[in-house]
Amino acid sequence: MAQRYMVSLDIENKKSLVIGGGNVAERKVRSLLECGSAVIVVSPDISPGLKTLADKGLIIYRQGCYESSDLKDMFLVIGAAGREEVNRQIAQDCSGRNLIVNIVDDPTKGNYFVPATVRRGALTIAVSTGGKSPMLARKLREEMEKDYGPQYGEFLEMLGCLREEVIKSAADSEKKKMILENLVNEDILSLLKKGRLESAKEMLLGAYRGSGS
Repeated sequence: MAQRYMVSLDIENKKSLVIGGGNVAERKVRSLLECGSAVIVVSPDISPGLKTLADKGLIIYRQGCYESSDLKDMFLVIGAAGREEVNRQIAQDCSGRNLIVNIVDDPTKGNYFVPATVRRGALTIAVSTGGKSPMLARKLREEMEKDYGPQYGEFLEMLGCLREEVIKSAADSEKKKMILENLVNEDILSLLKKGRLESAKEMLLGAYRGSGS
């Protein structure tokens, strides 16, 4: 199998279809909602958590079995029906329509894998085993959750603002590159890794001001 091309997909306000109503489907739905997708769930029955989401109007729920017409106007599809014949049909239907589809029971039937992710604000760290071992991906994600705490999200927000200022104010491309590299020097990252957020932010500001920007 060729290497997978890793992307970060924008699904905000785009329609996503999840076929299935169990706990796995619920986890997939919640991850889609976190990214701003408009989620439609199709299943004969759904978990209490999905029912709560539907009752609150956060998702659209159609009670019943999957039909190919469910794919109309969809951007992304997840097959979590728990029945091989249904998931196989979903994969075939999506392939014929060039839709982005993931089959949770057998990712090789779809055209993308969902990596294990750690989210810290705008920072997303993902690990994928190409579907060979989701358990290893999960273990690595758990390690990363310990290594990259919440401080990274707050730090990134500040870093992003300073980066925009540097890009606007530094005309010379080489100087711009030097400044941006200095904003994430080893000393700053070392403080951040130790959880010393305020010290890291102070050093970040010092690096920015010292650049003359």
